[in-house]
Amino acid sequence: MNKIILADSQAIFRAGTAKVLAMDEDLRIIAQCADLERMMHAITTFPGAIVLFAASLRPDLPSLRRMLESAGSRGIVIAENNENVGAYLQHGFRGVVFRSVSGSSLVECVRRVAAGDTWIPPQLALANSPEDDMVGTRVRDRLTPKEMRIVALIVQGCKNREIALRLKTTEQVIKNYLRSIYDKTGVSDRLELALFTIHHRVLAQAAAEVGSKLEAEEQAAPPAVA
Repeated sequence: MNKIILADSQAIFRAGTAKVLAMDEDLRIIAQCADLERMMHAITTFPGAIVLFAASLRPDLPSLRRMLESAGSRGIVIAENNENVGAYLQHGFRGVVFRSVSGSSLVECVRRVAAGDTWIPPQLALANSPEDDMVGTRVRDRLTPKEMRIVALIVQGCKNREIALRLKTTEQVIKNYLRSIYDKTGVSDRLELALFTIHHRVLAQAAAEVGSKLEAEEQAAPPAVA
């Protein structure tokens, strides 16, 4: 049973979303919050939950991400229609849906995030043409395994220092890798890299898979000896 915290100031949308999710036997809504303060309280009260929250609540994204990680929870953003969702993905939230999301897509998003995967709106994930698919495939094949790990962490919103710590190297080495990645993808900075990745389905899937493997390796690693 997956526990759901639903936070949105729009009562009608919140009620409709709760009704859709309640139809799935594996999903259980344990808290509904109309504002940011109640959501924060629910996160600390009910750890290990999927937190489905509206971007319109305007939380401080880095602080919210840290709170979710401390609680062992995962966040899904309800973005406004046509909103740029790159910032949410960069800050490491595991899923993003638009307010116009269908019931079936919403349930699938929650299920995937609960399973440890990443979900982005299909209209962003799907390539717009066969040529775009070819671009994503070509870039994926050009990136080395180490570069792909860095891309995966960039999409999660990690800064150079955190990437260096997680990959057991130095910030300067990460900067050198990023220059190579920028050259191969044709972007100029980390935000463009994250957006480029999520706009190409093949590349986004590869980054999500690498990110999941990296998390599994970190969880399986023995604790450091003091």
